[in-house]
Amino acid sequence: MLYMIVEHFRNGDPTPVYDRFRTRGRFAPDGLRYVSSWVTTDLAHCYQVMECDDRTLLDQWIAAWTDLVDFEVHPVITSREATARVPTAEPDAIDAARSR
Repeated sequence: MLYMIVEHFRNGDPTPVYDRFRTRGRFAPDGLRYVSSWVTTDLAHCYQVMECDDRTLLDQWIAAWTDLVDFEVHPVITSREATARVPTAEPDAIDAARSR
């Protein structure tokens, strides 16, 4: 399962987070895989995709950072998976949408 993690650095301060990461690493337990991340230009938030089959692994990782970061966790699927799940609209509905 993929998870979009939204990290809000406490007090908008990334320094303690990056200091810990540089000296001690990500703290990801075996079975939790880092996919990619993006940080806002003001360095106050990080959007990170993580992957695991066992949600408790994600919770363990979060617990190692909660003194410095507030978290939002959103289970996500890829756009390809979403396209496959969403049924195709009826032809009349497609034509109506195009004429708007």
